[in-house]
Amino acid sequence: MSLHRHHSRAEKFTLDSAFDSGMGTIPKHTLPSGTQDADAAMQFIRNELMLDGNARQNLATFVTTWMEPQAAELIQASLEKNIIDKDEYPQSAEIERRCVNMLANLWHAPEPAGDAGAMGCSTTGSSEAAMLAGLALKWRWRARREAAGLDASKPNLVMGANVQVCWEKFARYWDVEARLIPLEGATHLTAVQAAAACDENTIGVVAVLGSTFDGSYEPVTEIAAALNELAASTGLDVPMHVDAASGGFIAPFLDTELLWDFRLERVKSINASGHKYGLVYPGVGWVLWRSTQELPEDLIFSVDYLGGSMPTFALNFSRPAAQVIAQYYTLVRYGFDGFQSIQSRCREIAGAIATGVEGMGPFTLLSRGNELPVVAFELTAPDGYSVYDLSHELRSFGWIVPAYPMPEGMADVHVLRVVVRNGFTFDLAAMFLADLAKSVARLSGQRDERVGFHH
Repeated sequence: MSLHRHHSRAEKFTLDSAFDSGMGTIPKHTLPSGTQDADAAMQFIRNELMLDGNARQNLATFVTTWMEPQAAELIQASLEKNIIDKDEYPQSAEIERRCVNMLANLWHAPEPAGDAGAMGCSTTGSSEAAMLAGLALKWRWRARREAAGLDASKPNLVMGANVQVCWEKFARYWDVEARLIPLEGATHLTAVQAAAACDENTIGVVAVLGSTFDGSYEPVTEIAAALNELAASTGLDVPMHVDAASGGFIAPFLDTELLWDFRLERVKSINASGHKYGLVYPGVGWVLWRSTQELPEDLIFSVDYLGGSMPTFALNFSRPAAQVIAQYYTLVRYGFDGFQSIQSRCREIAGAIATGVEGMGPFTLLSRGNELPVVAFELTAPDGYSVYDLSHELRSFGWIVPAYPMPEGMADVHVLRVVVRNGFTFDLAAMFLADLAKSVARLSGQRDERVGFHH
């Protein structure tokens, strides 16, 4: 979560709304001394929230901004449920178990044999899921080293410089060297780079199925093959984790022949965001291990809580059941065919945007939306303005389009990125392209005909 600094206690707001006859004030940074009228407080906060951007025009975020009203109704009906309290809410716990099994099958986990089957859990998001997977890698590596009487004080994790920042956080928080491989000849980690960076202290390699920078898949199959060759030639048996935060709900439906999941023996764990292309509002992620052997028992706590004993592995304890229930809704509601249709449409819309951007002239595409439905593009020949200027100009139309440099190795390349999600239509795409063209024209010195003000 974001960190915020302490500010002056003197600032005040005027509590002014149709529901407040007293026209009072409330402090900005301290707790009010008295109570407020409920409708007035609600209206006051609503007025504040009008200053937020329109979520449907937010082309920066991967996070779901639209769900069906039936899903919203289920979320509202479950807001008070604590998923950790399995004794009080056993059916919510059962729904979580079903989701884990659905994902295990979707990601081709080996068939269970006794207690050796895949296991997993829900999390608050993919970042927590990545942390849990990283901890399992570190614990297993340390156990192997200590069993062999070797030093276990210098673990490292190999990944491309394009990984999501949660992996850098994991490395810093749990004292692991982050071996961030600069981009070289591709916008993501390559198999040769991954194998070359490994040594006896490598706890694992992270492969990203859908980079947040440009939407591209890393070559999971090739990385796994390179690590297999490394094991055969040197004895270094380095496991893989697949960060499928977005791709875990795209590739199974649109790239069915692509080998990236538990079909590859080298892949030991996978994380995904239910609140990205899992089509759920923010607040749910998933992490799965190919078998119980991949999750060290000493990371699992058996907790006596509210009348029952339960195994738990999480950074958070109490969490809402609502988003897990919403995830179950999307899985049941859409099924394989529905997810395939939704994600295919997102790709088609991304492809239309890519074609439109390319046809404008001043842009070079880094991605066309044919993996994740994401389009990243740079200015081919800047004409007195930058992608940052263009991002700012697009905000005048309500569009939130991020501009940023690519990671180390391509840091001199500055791009704009458009993320297409469920709820973004061909009509909205056409409106965006029209506004992009207007923004380019304005920044290039062209001006629209102005008309007078009309009542």
